[in-house]
Amino acid sequence: MAAYILRRLLLMIPTIFGIMAISFAIVQFAPGGPVERIIAQLQGHDAGATARFTTVNDGAMATAGADANSAYRGAQGLDPEFIAELEKQFGFDRPVHERFARMIYNYARFDFGESYYRDVAVIDLIAEKLPVSITLGLWTTLLTYMISIPLGIAKARRDGTAFDVWTSGVIIVGYAIPGFLFAVALIVFFAGGSYFDWFPLRGLVSEDWESLGVWDRIVDYLWHIFLPVLAMTIGGFATTSLLTKNAFLDEIKKQYVMTARAKGLSEARVLYGHVFRNAMLIVIAGFPGAFIGAFFTGSLLIETIFSLDGLGLLSYESIINRDYPVVFASLYIFGLVGLVVTLISDLTYVWIDPRIDFEAREAG
Repeated sequence: MAAYILRRLLLMIPTIFGIMAISFAIVQFAPGGPVERIIAQLQGHDAGATARFTTVNDGAMATAGADANSAYRGAQGLDPEFIAELEKQFGFDRPVHERFARMIYNYARFDFGESYYRDVAVIDLIAEKLPVSITLGLWTTLLTYMISIPLGIAKARRDGTAFDVWTSGVIIVGYAIPGFLFAVALIVFFAGGSYFDWFPLRGLVSEDWESLGVWDRIVDYLWHIFLPVLAMTIGGFATTSLLTKNAFLDEIKKQYVMTARAKGLSEARVLYGHVFRNAMLIVIAGFPGAFIGAFFTGSLLIETIFSLDGLGLLSYESIINRDYPVVFASLYIFGLVGLVVTLISDLTYVWIDPRIDFEAREAG
């Protein structure tokens, strides 16, 4: 197993390198960029990003009648020296291959530089937003499994009954409707929309959270996360429920279950003493991946709708603002964590069922 883990860890190096290389190449052909955004701001066309370059030589910002002859859109009328200064500050004065090599070298040391527009280290920015995304991802995954596993087992035991039919209808609705539509509906009904004003619309805690007692802090925190977590859970439990049901149905039809029943064991003993472990193999082993999925990909729109300042919203704003250090750092971290979680999921299979041997499978 140690050799298998080592091979997988070594394989992560070319994989993450390929991810970053493809993404870096795509960005080179994408329209716009940080230099264009600064130029647009100077021309009064774009106020979407807060530039940190207010200290650049103000006298060079605009020279009447000067023509930059620049490839940057909207650069006409700006001093070429000012454009060159912008390129230097963004690092665009170097060749593409040199910029990529420098980025990879820095990222290998987990040095992500500073944000273009926020004047703060990227790693500090990500660490600041991390608690929000962890909260959403962890609670969503736990609640999804707490609902899906009992529901899937109940559906397997009552396969073909009225209970199985109407719960399947609920699951189909939950699967078909995106989580952000549930979020909008929850806001309309329960957060001061058209009906009730029971829950807050923004943030993880209230403004006076620091002055509250321990119990009041817990209640305040749960009060704030209830709607966003519920919106993400409703859209996420469908797949796991069906997976649990199908896994149990497959195991129930096997010979060892018939043998256990023939020995006179109770249905509960057969189900939870024999079937449960084998049926739950694929469900439990998928827990790390489900958490990362909710953590990284499921919270963007939910964070936006409920004004939660997490990694999803940060990544979206960074793409819109062409804040490349944040974009590439987020992509690097997400990709690296995804690869590690995939390895953890495989190891979880082995931990749950020692009969699985990935080394023997690779050798074959």
